[in-house]
Amino acid sequence: MMPLPKALGSAWRALFAREAQQPYFQQLEQFLAARQAAGATIYPPQQQWFAAFVNTPFAQVKVVILGQDPYHGPGQAHGLSFSVADDVPLPPSLRNIYRELVDDLGVPWPNQGNLTPWAKEGVLLLNAVLTVEEKRAGSHAGQGWETFTDAIISHLNAQRENLVFVLWGAYAQRKAAMIDAHRHCVITAPHPSPLSAYRGFFGSKPFTQVNAYRRRHQLAPIHWALPAAAQGTLF
Repeated sequence: MMPLPKALGSAWRALFAREAQQPYFQQLEQFLAARQAAGATIYPPQQQWFAAFVNTPFAQVKVVILGQDPYHGPGQAHGLSFSVADDVPLPPSLRNIYRELVDDLGVPWPNQGNLTPWAKEGVLLLNAVLTVEEKRAGSHAGQGWETFTDAIISHLNAQRENLVFVLWGAYAQRKAAMIDAHRHCVITAPHPSPLSAYRGFFGSKPFTQVNAYRRRHQLAPIHWALPAAAQGTLF
């Protein structure tokens, strides 16, 4: 079985242990071991495959932002959807997310692309596929990760109340079928990639929508502002 981070909370650990007994997960482990043995460069590093769950314990999840698979460039992916490691230039999708964040809430432009502060706020930054190979987008799709992350979404849907699921793009929106919209909030918009951001992502005000829902249910809003860039800095 692939090693789990020591910092992984007990609720996630119990769910992971259950899934690890399933044939699909054992096949996934075999696939990953074979790719590592073949010398493939896999992102993020293995110790960060489950970083989203370490940073956002099950009981603290308030929002889920679903991505597709990790960034496939060196040094980018670190286990949180749409996020990049410290001091890494912003990928286009994240730059567009920041543009909408600034326009939506009037907060300053963030100083880098690490979204760990959101994760600590209770935003589960979950990719549907948790690994990828260098310069090969989608290379680990269809190997079992999707079944695993479907189980995560289904468990959150069943065991929690008044969560907000943010589904950007058609791929993420297919997951809406697993979510009870009477007990949770589902926010959809086109994907923030340059190919689709102008088709309705810009101006969709997802951050305002999340906090409006939480306030309606007497829940504290998410603090979306990130450390600000120096004035005049373009990152």
